[in-house]
Amino acid sequence: MKKEWFTISVYAENNVGLLNRISGIFLKRHINIESLNVSKSEIEHVSKFTIVVNTSKDWTQKIVQQIEKQIEVIKAYYHDDDEIIYQESALFKVASNLLFDERQIQNIIKDSNSQIVTVSRDFFVLAKSGRRHEIDEMHEALLPYGIMQFVRSGRIAVSKAEMPISKLLKNFYQD
Repeated sequence: MKKEWFTISVYAENNVGLLNRISGIFLKRHINIESLNVSKSEIEHVSKFTIVVNTSKDWTQKIVQQIEKQIEVIKAYYHDDDEIIYQESALFKVASNLLFDERQIQNIIKDSNSQIVTVSRDFFVLAKSGRRHEIDEMHEALLPYGIMQFVRSGRIAVSKAEMPISKLLKNFYQD
C-alpha cells in the first residue's frame, strides 16, 4: 500500500454534528487527519471542508464515498498535490532579544519571506504562509533559538481544474 498525500474537498450544508460524523469515518479506518479547515465556499449557504490525509488512493476513494453518504454532504472530491494550489499559514512566537542579538534570526526572516506581525518587549511574532515543507523548514531553522509558541493552520486549497460542483449548484439555485 503506497501512501500519498491527498486533499479531500467536501461541499456540504454546515449542520451541527457533521464534522463529528466525517471524522468518525477516518477513525473507523485508523487514518489520521493531518490537516482540517472548514470555511464558506464560493457557493452561498455551502461550506467547504478541506481535509488532508496521508494514505493510499484506494483508501481515499473509499473515504470519499463514505463521506458522500452523509445527508448534508452535497459532493466530495479528492486530489493529489499536483491537481491543486494550496497553502498553509503559521505563527511563531520568539523571544524579542533574539531579534536584535542574533543576526541569524534576521536572515531566517528574510530567507523565508516571513513577516513580523508584532514586536513587544518580551517577544515578537512571525507569520509564514506557504507549503507545508516551507513552514517545516522555518520551524527547523528557528528551533535552536527557542520557539515560545507555534501554531499552524489547516491547508487551504483550490483545484486547478474547474470544480463541477460550482456549475451544478449555480444551475440548481437558478431554477
